[in-house]
Amino acid sequence: MALEYEFDHVGITTTEPQPQEDWVEASKIWVTNPRNHPEHIEFLRYREDSTVPDAVRYSPHVAYRVKDLKPHIEAEGVEILIPPFVVGDFLEVVFVRKHGMVFEYMRYLKDGWFGN
Repeated sequence: MALEYEFDHVGITTTEPQPQEDWVEASKIWVTNPRNHPEHIEFLRYREDSTVPDAVRYSPHVAYRVKDLKPHIEAEGVEILIPPFVVGDFLEVVFVRKHGMVFEYMRYLKDGWFGN
């Protein structure tokens, strides 16, 4: 059975503050809403004490919307870099490495983005 997913965004690390950043306490990072960028880019700016592993922090990632994280986590060749966690109250995510690159799988719990 083929895994189902839909492209959402590309995440890129930055050290420069960006317009309309939102704070993610769990990761100690500021993020932008990729829906506000014409090429669906999410900028991530890490606080010095962020616990995000270097593999995610210093690599771009491709994010996909999925209906269920489990089959994407259990797929062959997947290394979990950040186990599933909930962002705000609207999104469950997991970061993995496969095919030599970083992927984020996103399961929306409800529509929205940090209360917007």
